[in-house]
Amino acid sequence: MNKSEIKDKYLKKIKLLNKYNKYYYDKSNPIVLDRDYDELKKDILILESKYSYLNSKNSPSKTVGFKPSKNFQKKPHRAPMLSLANAFGREDLINFEKRILNFLSQNTDFNLSYSAEPKIDGISASLIYKNGKFKVGLSRGDGKEGEDITANLATIKDIPNKIESKDFPEEIDIRGEVFIQNSDFKKLKEKFANPRNAASGSLRQKNPDDTKKIPLKFIAYTFGYEKGLKVKNQINFLEKLKNWGFKTNPLNKLVSGVDNLLTNYSKIEKERTKIDFDIDGIVYKINDFELQKRLGYVANSPRWAIAHKFASNKAISKILNIEIQIGRTGALTPVAKIKPINIGGVIVSNATLHNEDEIERKDIRIGDLATIERAGDVIPHILSVDKTKRKKFIKVHISKKMPIMWL
Repeated sequence: MNKSEIKDKYLKKIKLLNKYNKYYYDKSNPIVLDRDYDELKKDILILESKYSYLNSKNSPSKTVGFKPSKNFQKKPHRAPMLSLANAFGREDLINFEKRILNFLSQNTDFNLSYSAEPKIDGISASLIYKNGKFKVGLSRGDGKEGEDITANLATIKDIPNKIESKDFPEEIDIRGEVFIQNSDFKKLKEKFANPRNAASGSLRQKNPDDTKKIPLKFIAYTFGYEKGLKVKNQINFLEKLKNWGFKTNPLNKLVSGVDNLLTNYSKIEKERTKIDFDIDGIVYKINDFELQKRLGYVANSPRWAIAHKFASNKAISKILNIEIQIGRTGALTPVAKIKPINIGGVIVSNATLHNEDEIERKDIRIGDLATIERAGDVIPHILSVDKTKRKKFIKVHISKKMPIMWL
């Protein structure tokens, strides 16, 4: 490819990423799987490193998230809310640690300790406290400025309105994740596609009384701006958060060495379906704050942290047919026969459609490309279908006497 073709390819990828960001952050309705989003982002960064003339203000190397919504007042973050680089396996983690050691001019026998923190799939928020009082709450926005959603955040019981502890900093931005527990989401699944969408939509209600009706939770894990914080490492900071009245992730752990990181990763990945909130990986942070300061940042992410993603529990496949299964009680249950696909290490060829109302609500048809989700031992089910790829299709109707299908 010549220079013009490379630039055109690059800009098309940027445009597509910006579209994905808009749906994910602004509309709370993701239209692409996490792994495909991560792959696109990685492609863009590789192109930039290979061709120095490639440059865009919308590049993931310069931006985080998406511009704040016009429905809320915008406010700047006192310290930017950055993104994290991703790791997908052992080699990525080894390279991550090598880069740290090289930057610090240390040998491989230098002991690096990490705070390993399961990454909740929710909505990031920054809580500004002054003299122990919760003053302002912001969404991530584009990382530089966020939406002022103070009134909505104030309805969440996990967020303390006032902190009396004497060792609480004079000023600090406490950061964490707003989410909905899977057990609570069962009551809301008719209104939202998944727990993350439910949390995002609830935080963006214009009336805080509407937000208050949703069982939102908050887990704290880091800070932005601070004045008067007297803590030397991340693990101690997490302990302080609990003492101050914040909830923290019970699976946080101090770990040293890549082998131990991988052992902890495997253990949590196996248990993730038993956890009452969605996690999509583990974040590793250099535990020592002095080392964090020395390492600093590259582009819009810290050198001292990385997100180790789990294998996706979702995949896209074609609906080949829809069959009706008759249960012992005579209940008719529609089941989608899909092109076999590997989801989280298991080959899936069937997905439950629950009932006719579910088919109608999601407008599921034979021939559609569908996003299939598999969570633990739960029967795989269809989250959504891509109507833009629909060509020829068959609509499904379930009769009490017999299944009927028509074109």
